[in-house]
Amino acid sequence: MLNYTTPEEAVKIIESHQRVFVHGSAATPTTCLHALAARREELKNVEIVAITTLGDMPLVAPECKGSFFMNSLFVSTNVRQAVNSDQGGYVPIFLSEIGYLFRNKILPIDVAIIQVSEPDAHGYCSLGTSVDIARPAVDTARYIIAQVNKQMPRTHGDGHIHSSRFTHAVYVDEPLPEVDYAEKITDKEIQIGYHIASLIEDQSTLQMGIGAIPDAVLNALHHHKDLGIHTEMFSNGILDLMKSGAVTNSFKKKHPGKVVAAFAAGTNELYEVLHDNPEFSFHEAAYVNDTHVIRKNPKVISINSCVEIDLTGQVCADSIGSFHYSGVGGQMDFMRGASLSVGGKPIMALTTTTKKGASKIVPFLKEGAGVVTTRAHMQYVVTEFGIANLYGKNLRQRAYELMRIAHPDHHEMLEQAIIARFGSFIYPFR
Repeated sequence: MLNYTTPEEAVKIIESHQRVFVHGSAATPTTCLHALAARREELKNVEIVAITTLGDMPLVAPECKGSFFMNSLFVSTNVRQAVNSDQGGYVPIFLSEIGYLFRNKILPIDVAIIQVSEPDAHGYCSLGTSVDIARPAVDTARYIIAQVNKQMPRTHGDGHIHSSRFTHAVYVDEPLPEVDYAEKITDKEIQIGYHIASLIEDQSTLQMGIGAIPDAVLNALHHHKDLGIHTEMFSNGILDLMKSGAVTNSFKKKHPGKVVAAFAAGTNELYEVLHDNPEFSFHEAAYVNDTHVIRKNPKVISINSCVEIDLTGQVCADSIGSFHYSGVGGQMDFMRGASLSVGGKPIMALTTTTKKGASKIVPFLKEGAGVVTTRAHMQYVVTEFGIANLYGKNLRQRAYELMRIAHPDHHEMLEQAIIARFGSFIYPFR
């Protein structure tokens, strides 16, 4: 039987100059974070480490400057301004390697603040929707503050933790943060979805991430057969695909019959489906995103997106110039895993223009932009205007392939850039 305390009492164990891990995505423990923010006058230089968090992030409010420092491992909307100021920082790191930072004391965790399901009859709680990097955090933290939420689904896999490990437990009964990417799907994403669906064979294993493009792809796959899911993350788009019968997971080599993921975020409908559902298996990101594990599955299809791509195939996915926008995440883990899988296809998908109409296919990446996926790793690039296969092509050929699937309004600009860089000579071979 757990002895619960108040959020205010629980966060009193946190001291100045400590490093505090915050559970992420739909498992963001907002109630405890507000209680911690209320101690801002008492604390100095508390380092907060986390990947994507959802909902309020009171620790980055202007009045918390000097009390908390957001050292982000993947930049989310609610911390973006802080990370790009003297109130925070950004650590570029593959998602698969973050656990290594914790376990090997490169970033040792003093306190982990997590959100878990209610304990079962044996005293075990579940990390619920986000096992990802929370597993190594709770395995290595000196102290654990657990926000036990009646509405957190109990998920299967490697996310169980016995309540005796909790230094303090706080009971809440509140909805998880919800996101609905289906609302953001436009005609552009629908067209991209159809293009990508044409590349996917029956019996493929999918990694599709979260967002409008992944959900559009899933909507276009209902007539496929015997698909499998091994993905870093997923959202509601997976539900209808599973209901259609297209997903059986029967041809996967790793965890056949199971949807494997590190975390999930969506609407309450998704969270209800996940609760105590053995068809879904959640694991640490170091395992899910391990290239050696990924490549064992057949025909791995990795679908990723980016901020911009240059004419040689260099991909920036974590920044707009030097402004840190998101993170490295698992893009390279799965791009490489898919390329090494028998029959696998790594795919980079993007709409061709920004909201202001600028081309995302550019002659050169912006000054300060980081290369997340190198041109040597690039194979398929998909936009609403078609598919380009860059594999085995030289830089000039790649440039023309990418120009072909760029927005027509930018063809002339891109062709002038190609001629300026490579000359007007057209490669004579197929």
